[in-house]
Amino acid sequence: MPLPRPLRTSSFRLTLLYVGVFAVSVLVLFGIVMVSATSFIARQIDRTVASELAEVQADAGGGGQAALRSVIDGLTRKSPGIFYLLQDPAGTVVAGNMEAIRPQPGLRTLTRTRQAASRHAAGGIRGQGVVLPDGSYLFVGLSDFELGEMREAITRAFTIGLAATVLLAVAGGVAMSVAVLRRIEAISGISRGIMLGDLGQRIPLRGTGDEFDHLSASLNAMLDRIQGLMSGLQQVSNDIAHDLRTPLTRLRQRLELARRREATVDGLQAAVDAAIEQTDAILDTFAALLRIAQIEAGSRKSGFSAVDLSGLLAELSEAYQVAAEEKGQVLVAAITPGLYVRGDRELLMLLYSNLIDNAVRHAPAGTEIRVEASADPARVRTCVADTGAGIPVAYRDKVLQRFFRLEASRTTPGNGLGLSLVNAIATLHGAGLTLADNQPGLRCQVDFSRPG
Repeated sequence: MPLPRPLRTSSFRLTLLYVGVFAVSVLVLFGIVMVSATSFIARQIDRTVASELAEVQADAGGGGQAALRSVIDGLTRKSPGIFYLLQDPAGTVVAGNMEAIRPQPGLRTLTRTRQAASRHAAGGIRGQGVVLPDGSYLFVGLSDFELGEMREAITRAFTIGLAATVLLAVAGGVAMSVAVLRRIEAISGISRGIMLGDLGQRIPLRGTGDEFDHLSASLNAMLDRIQGLMSGLQQVSNDIAHDLRTPLTRLRQRLELARRREATVDGLQAAVDAAIEQTDAILDTFAALLRIAQIEAGSRKSGFSAVDLSGLLAELSEAYQVAAEEKGQVLVAAITPGLYVRGDRELLMLLYSNLIDNAVRHAPAGTEIRVEASADPARVRTCVADTGAGIPVAYRDKVLQRFFRLEASRTTPGNGLGLSLVNAIATLHGAGLTLADNQPGLRCQVDFSRPG
């Protein structure tokens, strides 16, 4: 029969491990306390016995067996808790309150079978004996009853304490396992709801800042990211369904009209060329959508390295200088040298080429376009600004959406994905993209956190 679920959790097994370690520690402590306490009491008994033995001999004053017998008889009546024994050389008891024992000098402990019938000798006698010059044997001892009581008391205390500790620890382990299971079950329930399609569910936090809150926060962040990617995928699908339907429909209509109306080879050739051009534009749009989706997925973040942003912007400024001059525009670069950020050079090149290309393409003649880069202790600041018509405040968020184009831009080539691509690249690099008024014109600012 399987154990209840709380007893099969890792937290309960960890609790049992700690209980085992604590139990071993208690046993070690028990041994140390037992040895220390009993050794102390034994030394006290030994000192008392040695003192009493010396006092008996001193009281006898070297008077021989008769004097010792008189002293011992008197002490036996006065000190019932102390055991005395005087034997002649033949082993016969001459005086004392003990039975005859084997003469043995030095410290010794006698079992109860060798003791006089007395409650004080319930645990045995610990004493010291000495062989006298005439061959007699003198022994003085004390009951080690207190020593046994001490052992029993220490053993009882540690046994009760260990049992109570183990029971409380096991009960605490079960309670902790139940609490952990509740937290895990809450996470599992949310996960099951998400797997059923409700991507908006999130794991609640208790605000305690414990490991479960940290785990829940990480999972919620992951779910936010997944939901964002799913929303992006859905948005791409919707964009393809709605915004690419029109150019595909136009392409089909153009080919249909060419088949019906064009009767000459030159006319058909012109219609095919126009269809190919329109197909290329549609393929470019698909490629841009795919690139945005790849960038938003963050798959290229693992290849980040240090990028010379100053050199990259200087290179692009020089490359677009001719295009700006052909439109009667002025392109000015104000770039602080030696600025580095961590990122993907190819994507950063794509980001700034889109910004500069938008400025050159949509700004009229006579416009000044500025490419700027500077730094402060916290950030690397870059900007592409122009003095053209700019973007109204109400549309600055919308132009970051896929396929959104201002009315003034619909007469110029493009698919409305440039700023969406810029925003995706900036987000991938953890940079902030800001569209602001350049008074006049548009100021596109991209700020990077400085690498630590």
